[in-house]
Amino acid sequence: MSAGPYDALLILSFGGPDGMPDVMPFLDNVLRGRGVPEERKREVAHHYELFGGVSPINPQNRQLQVALEAELERRGLDLPIYLGNRNWKPFVTDVIRQMQADGVKKFLTFVTSGFSCYSGCRQYREDLMKACAEMGEGAPAWDKIRVYYNHPLFIEVTKRHWKQACDRLPAELRAGAVTLFTAHSIPAGMAAGSHYEAQLKEAARLTAEAAGIASWKLVYQSRSGPPSQPWLEPDVGDAIRAVQVEGGRAVILVPIGFISDHMEVLFDLDREARELADEVGVTLVRASTPGTHPLFVQMIGELVSERVDPATPKR
Repeated sequence: MSAGPYDALLILSFGGPDGMPDVMPFLDNVLRGRGVPEERKREVAHHYELFGGVSPINPQNRQLQVALEAELERRGLDLPIYLGNRNWKPFVTDVIRQMQADGVKKFLTFVTSGFSCYSGCRQYREDLMKACAEMGEGAPAWDKIRVYYNHPLFIEVTKRHWKQACDRLPAELRAGAVTLFTAHSIPAGMAAGSHYEAQLKEAARLTAEAAGIASWKLVYQSRSGPPSQPWLEPDVGDAIRAVQVEGGRAVILVPIGFISDHMEVLFDLDREARELADEVGVTLVRASTPGTHPLFVQMIGELVSERVDPATPKR
């Protein structure tokens, strides 16, 4: 079936290194112009060294691409799917050149971030505009799929993953467990110019209501800016310490700001946060990210259908 005005779908993501030789060039791309101390860059590089220099985000995006191809075929939408990145190969500019060579005149873009802020939304738009401007006349046109922080299927998947995590706690700890919804911290100035905080709070609230979560809080992780710059708080580590000080015995981490288990989840939560929880005597479990959960893939299919057919209800 025709996909309306669109010839293709682009999954646009952050990117990550594929081996140790890629790590420092990748981090140079990520941190260029941000004033991050060299010492902090080396510290982040060590995180990747623990995984052989291979970012899990790349294979996870390829898995999403395969799952979404099946979803679009199920919907009868004839849209080839391309995968491009901001910070590492395949770079978005190269991918759009390939799309042009393949005859794509207009494409839809799904960005792997469900929340609105400069780094999670507008910067990706700038990447697309820059790539097309470099190509000049004849560059494909594009539209970006809307953010989906409050889509019922995103909330449903998050609720189900919270329940699975809760069930891994010892039975006597479940009722008193504190849920910490985590998201990537951003500079306070960037947050002030976006709906990032409000959307995260709404997603967390909707999930808590759907799952019947009694005690929860929105916290942040993975800050990377200079110490002098204010970033969104509280930090997840400080929040875990606060749970222990207030007499809590268990924490459920829900990385609501991430759609896959990439480095900020595997290192900052599964390693650092868990080590801290063990240190202060708090039992910790971590909920899965949406990944390729069938309902999450179905949600992306709905978002594509919205743009292909304006009569599609926007949930």
